[in-house]
Amino acid sequence: MLCGANSYEQKYFFNPDFKKLPQSVQDELHIICVLFTEEAGGIFTVLFEEDGGVTLETQAAEEDYLYDEVSAGLLLGEIRRKRAELLESLSLYYRAAVLKEDVTDLLEE
Repeated sequence: MLCGANSYEQKYFFNPDFKKLPQSVQDELHIICVLFTEEAGGIFTVLFEEDGGVTLETQAAEEDYLYDEVSAGLLLGEIRRKRAELLESLSLYYRAAVLKEDVTDLLEE
């Protein structure tokens, strides 16, 4: 997991394994996560897949009747559209820094 926010505990988590990401990126992720949970509730996480892809996930406690699945789905779509460049950059970072792939060909496209 890269980062996440939990509306039940009102906490934000950033995985220290990725502390080399620029502070501006860390700040942007913090804002995205917290705003998501304030709007839709539940738990929101940003994860790296094994192949370097970035996944956004949301879930809610079974007894959480205030969690809005429709809003959560719409927000996920909005984040994917409006933050596509950020998500792509995170994927490239993971592939280069963690998977040790040569991403120079991808950067030239």
